[in-house]
Amino acid sequence: MKRYERYKPSGIEWIGEIPEHWEMKKLKYLVRTINEKPDHDIDLKLSLENIESKTGRLISPENGNDLQGELRKFQKGDVLFNKLRPYLAKAYLADQDGGCVGELLVLRSKGELIPEFLFYRVLSYGFIRIVDSSTYGSKMPRASWNDFISQLLIPYSQNEEQSAIANYLDRKTAQIDDLIAKKQKLIDLLNEEKTAIINQAVTKGLNPDTPMKDSGIPWLGKMPAHWEIRKLKYVSKINPEALTENTKEDFRFFYIDISSVDSEGNITDLIELLFKDAPSRARRIVKQEDTIISTVRTYLKAIAFIQREDSNLICSTGFSVIRPDPKVFRPKFLFCLLRSDKIINAISSLSKGVSYPAIDSEDLAEMATWFPPREEQDAILNYIEANKYRIDKTISKINKEIGLLQEYRTALISEAVTGKIKVS
Repeated sequence: MKRYERYKPSGIEWIGEIPEHWEMKKLKYLVRTINEKPDHDIDLKLSLENIESKTGRLISPENGNDLQGELRKFQKGDVLFNKLRPYLAKAYLADQDGGCVGELLVLRSKGELIPEFLFYRVLSYGFIRIVDSSTYGSKMPRASWNDFISQLLIPYSQNEEQSAIANYLDRKTAQIDDLIAKKQKLIDLLNEEKTAIINQAVTKGLNPDTPMKDSGIPWLGKMPAHWEIRKLKYVSKINPEALTENTKEDFRFFYIDISSVDSEGNITDLIELLFKDAPSRARRIVKQEDTIISTVRTYLKAIAFIQREDSNLICSTGFSVIRPDPKVFRPKFLFCLLRSDKIINAISSLSKGVSYPAIDSEDLAEMATWFPPREEQDAILNYIEANKYRIDKTISKINKEIGLLQEYRTALISEAVTGKIKVS
């Protein structure tokens, strides 16, 4: 990228040098904050959750219609910036009138900054970092407009040059975002392939020429003729152990909540607790090679295989703990079976409730399971693991590429709005 012919020191460490012909003013002289209430019913209502980090795109703005409390009015051309947890880098250039929660600053240019340039200016890495460094409060850190943000010096050029910078960034970020979206789509397809491989392997086996038989279960259909089928309660123990109310108050354990398990079956967050401080749902004892399956909204696939050897693992009563009979199942095979679409769809069809459909452990115990001899289970597991490794390795590589593109996007915005590169 080209650079300007002459630069001058800005006097601000986080900005560095700026083009010689650029000016600098405190933000409060360039914009004013709008604190007015909407004077009529508005269609667009925004919270922080409705703005995507780092891109400024809206996410499900219709959800904002349920917002309670006092809203601030904004109009087309205003820039919204989050002062709560500013490290999230949430800013929005309004393309229509609306209302937003008070944690979003409504910034309206006084004329020297065009809205598009202002949007990229507050979204730039340097601006986000310096605002975040000023926050107060530990659980809900927020920055102050009057005491800090308004006092920040902002470098800027004439409106025509600002417009060129904003247009350039519009084009380049759109190209980058399109490339990221294509890579994310590829990841989705790879995850679908992984799911399809597991579904096929645990329901049909590995040999396409294997004789098949009718399972007698409509949702299962045909299965290999030599496989067996039994209810889950006959081939496993369900919720075999639990903490009692007499548990010592100082008993320390690692707790797995529903939110701790993601849709890929990874346990993402273990919380260490004392029994006296634990929620009442922290009761089910979990052992190595158990499978835990969320009985609420099972379609989200919060199903995990326990590989840890800890003797003090406890999960929420929102899970059912499945401990397979080792004479029947390789534990990992049962885990793969319970994550298959056949089982998930069957559980979902039996779940009760609308907002949080759930299945009772008793109903889960009546579910049909099927299985080949354990030696064949081993072969199927080896096949699944080999393909999972191949696919996950590819996904990891693509995720690194996405990360580099996101870094490039962030750097490009920062370089452009501080004049480190010259946009013609």
